Amino acid sequence: MLAMKAELRKKILQEMETLSQEQKQAMDRDLTERFLQHPFYQETKTIATYLSFPHEFQTQKLIEQALKDGKKVLIPKTYPKGGMDFVVYDSQQLVKTSFGLLEPQGNLEVVDASQIDLIHVPGLAFTTKGYRIGYGGGYYDRYLEHFSGHTLSTIYPCQIQDFIPENHDIPVQEVLIDEGNL
Repeated sequence: MLAMKAELRKKILQEMETLSQEQKQAMDRDLTERFLQHPFYQETKTIATYLSFPHEFQTQKLIEQALKDGKKVLIPKTYPKGGMDFVVYDSQQLVKTSFGLLEPQGNLEVVDASQIDLIHVPGLAFTTKGYRIGYGGGYYDRYLEHFSGHTLSTIYPCQIQDFIPENHDIPVQEVLIDEGNL
């Protein structure tokens, strides 16, 4: 199963990296619009999202709009051994990690899972039922195991795959796929 997941991760990453900037920007625009119109987003006061890698759906415009809409925006803070919290987004507290990803540093305001209405969940591969393969750290599966709010993902068509989820996999409630810009 691990070899299959590693192979699938590699394949999806390659496909995502071959998308043209124009394709990505068009899909990101459409997905952002659909996300902002979604009832989960409309009803939310506190949203947790992520800071994206270049090959992923770009979350910056979503973060900016959520802040304009008066929502409390949270981003993940990860720890060794697979721990993760969501902390209040502050662009002044972001530092580039060894993975090349921005992550919050400093005096951070951690928000308890019970206070989060919606988690925007990243991943590489998704089934049509919302099961996902992430980057292999298990951070989100462990966090979502005890989360009772809404979950939503935004993905490109190449990320929809058939695979058999494992016992510990937690599906997202809804996956928004951009199919209009292929």
